Amino acid sequence: MPNCPECAAKEKRKIQEQYEEETPEEDRGRDDLYKLFDQVEIPMKLDTATKHFICKRCGLYATREQVSDIRYKLNQREKTREDRQDDYLNWWQKSKKEKQEE
Repeated sequence: MPNCPECAAKEKRKIQEQYEEETPEEDRGRDDLYKLFDQVEIPMKLDTATKHFICKRCGLYATREQVSDIRYKLNQREKTREDRQDDYLNWWQKSKKEKQEE
């Protein structure tokens, strides 16, 4: 059974905030944080008649594809100013021929 993406994202945010408060910056490790994330389990129930998953915690009612789409959107980070500047720099450094192919 898949985990509810919305509830899991909220729990992961709480865990990350708590981890950052309790752990000094020099002792923080990405692996430690991911181990804490792996402990988050909020299974969804399958409605066999409609082939939809239901979260008993938040009430999310979605197909497997919709759950996947929600998970993708929640994991996608916003583009920062540096990201846009890097994209522009990469575009500027391309040859004229490569730019015309796009």
